[in-house]
Amino acid sequence: MAGAPVLQSDCIFCKIASKSTSTTLLYSDEKIVAFQDINPAADRHYLVIPVEHIPTVRDIQKTSEDYTLVNHMLEVGQMLLRRDAPQSLQYRFGFHQPPFNSVNHLHLHCLALPYTPRWKHLKFLSLGSLGFLEASKLLEKINPSPHIVSKV
Repeated sequence: MAGAPVLQSDCIFCKIASKSTSTTLLYSDEKIVAFQDINPAADRHYLVIPVEHIPTVRDIQKTSEDYTLVNHMLEVGQMLLRRDAPQSLQYRFGFHQPPFNSVNHLHLHCLALPYTPRWKHLKFLSLGSLGFLEASKLLEKINPSPHIVSKV
């Protein structure tokens, strides 16, 4: 993947990733950016997205490149929540699966629980192939070298 990342001009997350909006970034590197969810479901609710436009979790493949990307997204999300919500007793990391994703640009939800308000937990139920997919489950599914276990 040489050259500039692929972006879509009509994608709000591509605009955020390319720093074309006023969104405050909590983290940024050449592969990913992180920012606060505009409609938080917990005291701390961050999104970690790839700079490159990847439509949904279903576009992630069992390759070392995709595994490394998702693992990096998760590590950054964990670092941000440990830094900003150390008092939280539970964290949640995962992806909405189509048709329940709100934006067609891959994004990892990073939540420091409890949910606020409590009913928002409904958006994050794991319902098999339709619900919320835990990041750890996605990493298991796409690990190209199952004998190598993720640090997270």
